[in-house]
Amino acid sequence: MRIAVVAPPWLPVPPPAYGGTELVLDGLCRGLADLGHEVLLYATGDSTTDVPRAWTYDVARGVESINPASELCHVIGAYQAARDFRADVVHDHTLTGPVYGHDRGIPVVTTNHGPFSGDLSVLYRALAAARVPIVAISRHQAASAGDVPVAAVIHHGVDATRFPVGEGSGGYALCLGRMVPEKGIHLAARAARAAGRPLLIAAKMREPAERRYFADQVEPLLGGGVEYVGEVGVEEKHRLLGGAACLLNPIDWAEPFGMVMIEALACGTPVVATPRGAAPEIVDHGVTGLLAEGEHALAAALACVEDLDRRACRDAVEQRFSHRRLAADHVALYETAAQSALRTVA
Repeated sequence: MRIAVVAPPWLPVPPPAYGGTELVLDGLCRGLADLGHEVLLYATGDSTTDVPRAWTYDVARGVESINPASELCHVIGAYQAARDFRADVVHDHTLTGPVYGHDRGIPVVTTNHGPFSGDLSVLYRALAAARVPIVAISRHQAASAGDVPVAAVIHHGVDATRFPVGEGSGGYALCLGRMVPEKGIHLAARAARAAGRPLLIAAKMREPAERRYFADQVEPLLGGGVEYVGEVGVEEKHRLLGGAACLLNPIDWAEPFGMVMIEALACGTPVVATPRGAAPEIVDHGVTGLLAEGEHALAAALACVEDLDRRACRDAVEQRFSHRRLAADHVALYETAAQSALRTVA
């Protein structure tokens, strides 16, 4: 097949640091190419995924500069590029793109990377009415879709060969992600201190709300083995994950997936998490991690992580969360979408 993948214009693909969606799209495009498909990635000019690429913007716009006009300019260019590429299907990961492109002569598939609630429920309900297949990224997320039909549930995946396996020799727990309340970083700090386990916090903190949360709820908990190390790049992220006894991910919301958990598992690092959102679909309790609710239960889990088999963590990614499995699952949906479009035309 000839597949055009449209990324949002806010971060390059793959991302140099924070950027779960962009990491997924890098693996998806390379997985599709590995399976023998022709792929065009429409992203930004500073993207480096090793497939043919095109773009409107030479440099990613930045997550602090999100606005619909920039996305629409990007999307208009993307659908022209898809036509020039003679794509059999467009897999669009923007919000405005499927609305713009669903009736332009190429089958469109879209993925919801967020919750099926609020304004997003209106958007995806309209796209479903326009016969755009919608992908959910976990069973939990799909169960929250209400009357929005979900065409497929496809878990994210990564190329495990790009993640070096570590031994956890640092002995610390690691928090990795964004500096926001729903990530539960304040709870992680309290649980780690209760367990006597050092905690490193590597988190994106650029926006005013992130800085306020840090100042109000996290900074007072620093010291005594709890350290904020800033936002880290890919190599440093892999080093920190490999040296960690566990990833500590006490999320306080129904996260649709949680890429950081499979990144940790790919490094052989077990996950201690709250059983919210997709976490129970990713973490095999007692095998690749521990699911616990509340400060005291999380502290107890932190005391047991050395009993878990780090090889089992890596195996879970290779068997269940690989980029080739991610690509193969999507190809099945692309083929269905393309065949449905042909029947509609006929």
